[in-house]
Amino acid sequence: MKNIKYSAVALALITTLAACGGSGSDSSTPDPVVPETGFTYSADELITNLTDDVIVAGYAALAAQGEAMLAATQTLVATPTQANLIAAQEAWKAARQPWEQGESHIFGPVDSLGIDPHLDSWPLNTTDLTTVLATNSGFDADTIKGWNDDVQGFHTMEYLLFGDGVADNEKDIADLTATERDYLMGLAEVFRDYTKTLDDAWQLSHDGQSGDAYANLVKNPGADGNTFYASQVGVIEELINGMIGIVDEVGNGKIADPFGATINDADTSKVESQYSWNSLTDFSDNIIGVRNVYQGELTGQADKQGIVDFVAAADATLAARVGSEIDDAIIKIQAIAGTSDMPFRQAILDEAGRERVQTAVDALTTLQTTLESDVLPLLQDWNV
Repeated sequence: MKNIKYSAVALALITTLAACGGSGSDSSTPDPVVPETGFTYSADELITNLTDDVIVAGYAALAAQGEAMLAATQTLVATPTQANLIAAQEAWKAARQPWEQGESHIFGPVDSLGIDPHLDSWPLNTTDLTTVLATNSGFDADTIKGWNDDVQGFHTMEYLLFGDGVADNEKDIADLTATERDYLMGLAEVFRDYTKTLDDAWQLSHDGQSGDAYANLVKNPGADGNTFYASQVGVIEELINGMIGIVDEVGNGKIADPFGATINDADTSKVESQYSWNSLTDFSDNIIGVRNVYQGELTGQADKQGIVDFVAAADATLAARVGSEIDDAIIKIQAIAGTSDMPFRQAILDEAGRERVQTAVDALTTLQTTLESDVLPLLQDWNV
């Protein structure tokens, strides 16, 4: 919806012309005043809030969880008990949450420094992993960093901690070998290092050297030396496209790829986080991350400006609809589990489960269409 508004300059010109009306010494006809179209909105607070209270706060939480997971792994390696294995599994899940929510804004250092593939490559190469375990020992972090991404990161640790996930996601400590424990130790150190690098890139230096903190670049578009963002339009566009990107990835990739066209086409090998049975939590966290960006704060935090305020400045009805569609998508994803708490890898093989999956996909499609067709075009109508 376009709202016609007059700028302060235009209103001043109209007032002046009215005051000078009638017979004057200047008989020329002034040019007509052309009103602005679109809407006005100051994005300073929005950009600061999203940068500091959502993105930086999220990566700081991820780095803290990286430290916690390393500590839990150290305890497990030193004292391999079932309780310590479960504690390490819970630490893995806790680290997964800020990462998955952060995929709603997966731009900047997480991309330029190659941290995304280092931490979250999927699918896992179990063949190479088996070879690594059979031919190596004394796994140190620097050596692991030189290996392919598909034998390190979240999903390698997941496989070692939880097992193959076929029957259940409750691995027995007796099945965790000494070699696997050593590998977990090195993997946890690598994970800690990469999450710290990502946190530092946003708060200290985007390139880990002499460059400005990426947070400062986002918050100061158009500043001297800022080659990343020329204006606030570029920042808001990046944020909206980030939301669109993860909604598309969840609906058309993470869910659709293993779901298949029919139950006979379903492929559980494509299900991300299948070993831990954490897939549905991953998917819902992805869209909770979209809600964080939209609302301008992490869930449960004090109300701050977010993309919703930008949208509401143009169309309050649309702003409310987007919020409802985000919430609906989250609810529909979580409902895939049904009343029996069915993991996603089983739901795609169950007729009733597949109906719930399709309902979630439809909700994600609706949300993606709204973001692409109704929200993103608002940038063209924004009088910055």
